[in-house]
Amino acid sequence: MKENPIRSLPGIPMLLAMLALLLVCGYVFVRGLDGNDSVLIGGALLVGAVAALSLIGLYMVEPNQSAVLSLFGKYVGTVHDNGLRWNNPFFTKRKVSLRVRNFESGRLKVNELDGSPIEIAAVIVWRVVDSAEAVFNVDDYESFVHIQSEAALRAMATTYPYDQHEDGQISLRSHPAEISDRLKEHLDERLTSAGVDVLEARISHLAYAAEIAHAMLQRQQANAVVAARARIVAGACGMVEMALAELQKSGVVALDEERKAAMVSNLLVVLCGDRGTQPVVNAGSLY
Repeated sequence: MKENPIRSLPGIPMLLAMLALLLVCGYVFVRGLDGNDSVLIGGALLVGAVAALSLIGLYMVEPNQSAVLSLFGKYVGTVHDNGLRWNNPFFTKRKVSLRVRNFESGRLKVNELDGSPIEIAAVIVWRVVDSAEAVFNVDDYESFVHIQSEAALRAMATTYPYDQHEDGQISLRSHPAEISDRLKEHLDERLTSAGVDVLEARISHLAYAAEIAHAMLQRQQANAVVAARARIVAGACGMVEMALAELQKSGVVALDEERKAAMVSNLLVVLCGDRGTQPVVNAGSLY
């Protein structure tokens, strides 16, 4: 089922013409009564009934709206012209909004790629691009969009981990742009048959489920501490290496391997310790 644009007549001229015709029919009907002319009376009633029936063919199409026309269950075409329009009064007319719409899905509880339960929600921006498909391919296109959006969000969330465990790995938390693109692809596959185009899809809520949130928070904190410690140690080793190189270059003091090891140990304690160290002043000789 594809949309078939169809022409319609301007509604205001048709309305004026039918009102004028009704007035003429009323005048002829009165003249027929005065002259007891059954032909005039019958003709006036017949034409007046046709004019009154034709008024049913008037309908309004607002901006960013279309009217899907069908005749006794058969699709005729779609009207996009705005304003008061007129078509065959026997056509059934169903209005479809073409405006951009958005909604936020409920918070869904799913298992991510590693099997951990998470809560996830998304904001979907969409619009109807094919009125015929939206009306005839699905029973209720708005309900279809909502249900299929949640299904696509569930399917997408199960294929990615919550956190990034390897370099270059796409995860729900670390790659929001890529995740949004993947979600939009899932939605396009599901909603194209309903004449719906997804303009944007973004994650609006992402968190671990309540039953594991505390444990996962501790794991994240531990990972942060390990990463911070690794950086501190790397920086401390660089500073120790630089200090030994400067002492050797300037010739201020000559240190054997044992003294170098002691100096390295003391500097690492000072640079890597959580608390401030207490200095010890050597008042005697160097050895």
